[in-house]
Amino acid sequence: MDWLEKFNKVLESKIRLGLMSVLVVNDSLSFNELKELLQLTDGNLASHLRALEETGYIEVQKQFLGRKPLTTYKSTDTGQKAFADHLQVLENMIRQNL
Repeated sequence: MDWLEKFNKVLESKIRLGLMSVLVVNDSLSFNELKELLQLTDGNLASHLRALEETGYIEVQKQFLGRKPLTTYKSTDTGQKAFADHLQVLENMIRQNL
């Protein structure tokens, strides 16, 4: 099966796939917005965001809004391409099994 070789292990996790799904269609989202959208705990979300950041799929921006810290995340060009490629592999896999 050729598609297995192209399967992106980083995006195998449904949480990371969900994170990339919402980050690809939004300019950027805050930690709390992601947490609420995906219904995740702080620790779980943080570990998956770190994994995506380490692969270069997302970038992190830390700033202050007034006196409050605000961390936002956005997908990178690399991340958007990896996500699109992964979706194509999934689609090909589904089509081969129909």
